[in-house]
Amino acid sequence: MRTNNMMFVLSFLLVLTFNLEIVGQTDRTEIDEKYKWNLTDVYKTEDAWMEAKEKVIKQLPEMEKFKGQLTQSASSLLDCFELSTKINREASKLFLYANMPSDIDTRNMKYSGMKKELQQLFTDYSSKVAFISPEILSTDWSVIEGFIKEEPKLKIYEKGLKDLFRQEKHTLSEPEERILALSNMATGTASSVYSTFQNAEMPNPEVTLSTGEKVVLSSAGYSKHRATSNREDRELVFKEFWTNYKKFQATFGETLSGQVKAGLYKATARNYKSSLEAALAPKNIPTEVYHSLVKNVNKNLPAFHRYLSIKKRMMGLDTLKYLDIYAPSVKGVELKYNYEEGQKIILEAFKPLGKSYTSIVEKAFNERWIDVYPTKGKRSGAYSGGNYDTAPYILLNYNGLYEDVSTTAHELGHSMHSYLSNKNQPYPTANYTIFVAEVAATFNEVLLFDYMMKTITDDSVKLSLLMERLDGFKGTLFRQTQFAEFELKMHEAAIYLIFIIIFMCINTAHRLQLLILLQKRC
Repeated sequence: MRTNNMMFVLSFLLVLTFNLEIVGQTDRTEIDEKYKWNLTDVYKTEDAWMEAKEKVIKQLPEMEKFKGQLTQSASSLLDCFELSTKINREASKLFLYANMPSDIDTRNMKYSGMKKELQQLFTDYSSKVAFISPEILSTDWSVIEGFIKEEPKLKIYEKGLKDLFRQEKHTLSEPEERILALSNMATGTASSVYSTFQNAEMPNPEVTLSTGEKVVLSSAGYSKHRATSNREDRELVFKEFWTNYKKFQATFGETLSGQVKAGLYKATARNYKSSLEAALAPKNIPTEVYHSLVKNVNKNLPAFHRYLSIKKRMMGLDTLKYLDIYAPSVKGVELKYNYEEGQKIILEAFKPLGKSYTSIVEKAFNERWIDVYPTKGKRSGAYSGGNYDTAPYILLNYNGLYEDVSTTAHELGHSMHSYLSNKNQPYPTANYTIFVAEVAATFNEVLLFDYMMKTITDDSVKLSLLMERLDGFKGTLFRQTQFAEFELKMHEAAIYLIFIIIFMCINTAHRLQLLILLQKRC
């Protein structure tokens, strides 16, 4: 059973063949259509999108007719879930259509407005169906289990129902669930402000490299030029890019604080011990898994330090700085592949998975599932995201480096995971959690690396690829774990600050009770 709250998240990480250099400030009109998403496969026109949205809005009140009926019969429970599935399925498609052009040009407030409309729709829906979980939990599991045995069509919702009962203590009363649903519009503000400012409104610095080339340091431009072999250019790129960020540190600090507070609010409201538990428990992952990961990565930091020492020695540096991390490790070797070259390499690398797999990857390349190049206002990074009834689209900011080929292979792993899951599973069970999402993606990276090492004969290029692989391993394991550890420390610091403020405002007797509560929480 997919979630009923309808707050959808699109999963979440250049050299042009027609002689146009990409530095992150190219106008979209200069890009050939074959390198852009084909959104008509989602809805033919914006009018069609509007019609579908109005249809969903009209369906929302129908959910309320099931109130008081869910534990009365298997047929009532099934009818409720089938209508909910129908609404969710169409609503996620509506969001996809609004979100994709918004990511293509984050400066365009038209699509931002469309997303806001849908967020309001999702909030309205969530408030209307706030009765569902509490009402189901008002009966025993044996009753629901009996319904499933009686009505085979309920079988596809069984896992979701089991998860609901497993999380029973974190489900609130109907009025409380409605309040939480209505709060979604406010708790997402910090993230929305950050995305809009960072991608659309923050000015990007311009620098002149040693070659005389002037480049704009957008996120895509920075990603490209931080990997230059000229160290003076790297120093210039890093200095200007991060000095620019520092100018807005107060803004970024406030948005980050708002995001942390939103997480704490939701965790506390649902009676979780921490934001960490709130993030993991719904996916049935013990917090011990997180702590074990952090502990073991820290335990093996000497291996990471050895990698850094090797990189420093290979680059002939006295001191390895952060600005050197993304630079080529082997002098005279720069791994560059235009997009067409990258496509051919990927298709060859994926051959061990069979023709049925590679034929779908070819569809992704040929049928415009991928938005390839960085352009003005385009969202930074890369992701794969789609809807059950659409292609699993991919956003790239392809810069022509081996890292970009690897990123394309990675995102295709996500898209193939989604595509095959959607083709072989009913809607309620086709989704997968972030905990397993990276398996298919990182496996594709390994296939790519294996193919490259088997087909390249130049030892210098092989050595460079080996270091690229270690760079990727550093990012996937060590860096991501550092992010996770830092995120937890932020939430813990926010909790301590809240307790300190309360502590200073209450009398001595209550302070003792608060200290006992804090000890239990930690």
